[in-house]
Amino acid sequence: MARKSQELGRFTDVALLVLISLAEGQKHGYRMIGDIEEFSGTSLEPGTLYGALMRLEERGWIEPVESSERRKPYRITGSGRAALREQLATLRRVEQAGVRRVAWGQA
Repeated sequence: MARKSQELGRFTDVALLVLISLAEGQKHGYRMIGDIEEFSGTSLEPGTLYGALMRLEERGWIEPVESSERRKPYRITGSGRAALREQLATLRRVEQAGVRRVAWGQA
């Protein structure tokens, strides 16, 4: 019996999703949550997002932006952009291997 893709769960890395969201421009947390859900279908809880933001900021991959608003926006840094490029390249290799192996299994 074929499994529905929803049964497999989500294969996501919150840090990757945050970097992808911020690669488009600076955003505050709730805007990131909406953006991430829109482009990935992944719904994040605020605590999950803010934990990832803290880890990314500690690595120097994102930084807060000065703002007079109550919500604190973040932006991706140069090293964050480099890390994102590297991660996306790895994901492309993984995707290509998966496609090849699925096709091989059907032969």
